[in-house]
Amino acid sequence: MTPLVGLLTLLAMLAFAANSLLARAAFSTTDIDPASFTAIRLASGALTLFVILRWQGSKPTSFRSGGWSALTLFIYAAAFSFAYRDISTGAGALVLFASAQLLMISYGLYKGERASVLGLLLAFGGLVAFLVPSASAPPLSAAVLMALAGSAWGVFSLLGRSQGAPIISTTSSFIWALPLAAVLVLTQVQQLNTDAMGVVYALLSGCVASGLGYAVWYWVRVRMTAIGAGAVQLSVPVISAVMGVALLDETMSLHSVVSALLTLGGVAWVSLTIRNTKG
Repeated sequence: MTPLVGLLTLLAMLAFAANSLLARAAFSTTDIDPASFTAIRLASGALTLFVILRWQGSKPTSFRSGGWSALTLFIYAAAFSFAYRDISTGAGALVLFASAQLLMISYGLYKGERASVLGLLLAFGGLVAFLVPSASAPPLSAAVLMALAGSAWGVFSLLGRSQGAPIISTTSSFIWALPLAAVLVLTQVQQLNTDAMGVVYALLSGCVASGLGYAVWYWVRVRMTAIGAGAVQLSVPVISAVMGVALLDETMSLHSVVSALLTLGGVAWVSLTIRNTKG
């Protein structure tokens, strides 16, 4: 990995972690509601990606799985926003990441790939231990919503694997998700509320952490091995937790830290073995 690829990879992981931090900051320090945050994030992300495409001389095009990709992107973004009303930055990122990775791993196993059973059990066991009712466990409703967000993101990622131009397909998905965001806003009209700082957080999440973050990641992704690309994403929940502690005064108990490490370790174990032994 060259120094430039390494630096941009770090920036991409910081952007992914910043999505969690920005959402949690918005709902814990401002009055913006989840539906408004979701709509602003998707709209600003779509605009940013569209500008990047036009700068490159490209444009969004139709593709076979576009409708499903837009739906899963919307479900991810909406569930992500509603979950972060009641879950800490690091806990939310862990549930999101683990749910997405475990869904994709399960799909791979279903399709005949092989992986470490012990690693899979370790990942599931760590996640269950993290979520088991305790003084430090996140609220069940928020954890379920974040697991839904992670599962939707996992499906979105699987659908995107068949596309040859990920930035084009992702831009199209963002654009096609906007009508769904509009419907969400209409159904939540009685609960809508915004303020200046909440809108700023949503715009930063859409333009910088999502739009620019995804563009940078797709550039470095093709310059990394599959194992490297999977392993580096293990840093996102850790970065998110550190950001939450440093910037939002959040805390994590020893039980949560150990459970999180078991989950991430199990996912890493499975990710490495599934790539080394399949086929």
